[in-house]
Amino acid sequence: MTLLQALVMAVLQGLTELFPVSSLGHAVVLPHLFGWNIDQRGPDFLPFLVVLHIGTAAALLAYFWRDWIGLALALFGLGPRAERRRRRRELGLIVVATIPAVILGFALEKLFRALFGTPVVASAFLIVNGGLLFFGERLRRAGRSVRKIEGMRWRDAIYIGLWQSTALIPGISRSGATMVGGLLAGLHHEDSARFSFLIATPVIAGAAVLEVPKLLHAGGSFGPVAWLAGIVAGVTAFLSVWFLMRYFKRHDFEALDPFAWYCWTFGVVSLALLLFVL
Repeated sequence: MTLLQALVMAVLQGLTELFPVSSLGHAVVLPHLFGWNIDQRGPDFLPFLVVLHIGTAAALLAYFWRDWIGLALALFGLGPRAERRRRRRELGLIVVATIPAVILGFALEKLFRALFGTPVVASAFLIVNGGLLFFGERLRRAGRSVRKIEGMRWRDAIYIGLWQSTALIPGISRSGATMVGGLLAGLHHEDSARFSFLIATPVIAGAAVLEVPKLLHAGGSFGPVAWLAGIVAGVTAFLSVWFLMRYFKRHDFEALDPFAWYCWTFGVVSLALLLFVL
């Protein structure tokens, strides 16, 4: 992998991991569209992915540092009683929402990637992801009353966690699926995005950390290109979440529609190119 390819992949990770357009789908499709001969089974590729995910998780921690410090203080019994109770419940909701993705990820990730991790299928699922975002907006408006994160029930957290698990399929966006799950659970767009990013932090960081023992066992190493790409991914991810939180704060009506149209357009164009041109 060249330096230019690594930096493009880093920017792609920082954008598509948090924008509801599927980072895995883009990572599967774009190298083929560009004609890049990247060996995803090579000894340098896993360290590269690990550092990209570390950068993304660090960006989420940096943006939501007040939330995580508040959650940590409440966990250790510090702060006003009412605030501790609210924060502990919020931490519990985050943990509960993370459980389905952890269980299904361990059990089914290799199967899903083997079955669906081809460019053509990933392009098709990007189109499906667009439909998920578009119709999720319509179902939300026809559904339940709007509530804040504090008003979520435990079953709502499990429900959102199950939606998050659909991102095991390349082309389905983790952030998009969890935002739709949050909307269907009755959250505003802003609260749905915030909860999505909070539960993303342990999932992304955990996925990276779990790969480190495999990497060390295989004798892999983190080169300077990987660390540079990780920094670029982290900066891009921070700017992405900064933009998205402001966007969803100002738009609480059909806010996911532009991302749905993007997924439809990119999915159809890439599918046509892969089937009839490349």
